[in-house]
Amino acid sequence: ADLALAEGELSQQFAQMPPEQRRAAALSAAIEIKVMAAQAVTTGLDKDPDFQRRMAFLQQRALHGEMVEKDVVGKITDAEVRARYDQEIANTPPANEVHARHILVKTKEEADAIIKQLDGGADFQKLANEHTSDPSGKTSGGDLGWFGPGQMVPEFDKAVFALAVGKYTEQPVQSQFGWHVIQVEDKRAKQPPAFDQVKDQARQAVIRDKYIALVKSLRAQAKVEIADEKLRKTVDALENTK
Repeated sequence: ADLALAEGELSQQFAQMPPEQRRAAALSAAIEIKVMAAQAVTTGLDKDPDFQRRMAFLQQRALHGEMVEKDVVGKITDAEVRARYDQEIANTPPANEVHARHILVKTKEEADAIIKQLDGGADFQKLANEHTSDPSGKTSGGDLGWFGPGQMVPEFDKAVFALAVGKYTEQPVQSQFGWHVIQVEDKRAKQPPAFDQVKDQARQAVIRDKYIALVKSLRAQAKVEIADEKLRKTVDALENTK
């Protein structure tokens, strides 16, 4: 059991070692720790006030970690994690995704000329392959795939979500990259991520909420005095952000 504890506590130290050497290295380290600790007691280092304060803090920190592990993390159920996921999905405003194409050129005059050709019945994909300066669009007809609000630069974002399906921009759209002619292929409601994709994040959210609730409950029962008024106000402000 002592060796298993040493392996766990010193795992980062031995991370680069071959697996077959880690156990022996942990045992060697545990022996070094024990013999040096025994010598430290013989010479009275364990009676040093600074050491005793550090030991008291380390014990409290270890007990804090044990309580979090046993009374918070260990008591979370799959049903609570699923409920948190469902809550987040319900609280997320519905959003649309668009499937769009674009033709990127350097000047407004070029963009105007392309729109004139589209007005005359030209094929958008063919024009994109011929004229776009976007390297990824030269062989895909300017295809940008599906994307949601906020994934494109603001000028592009505003224009593309204002278009109806099958329509293209009647005026060129300028951005930091140049001038765009945009066409919307399709729209759909954005699908939320599947539970299995985000269950770890949902679990961490449940852990955080339960931890904060436990700390607030225990602090409300405890008598905490902070003599330094400036420091106390800073601590209070920090606590209010949790």
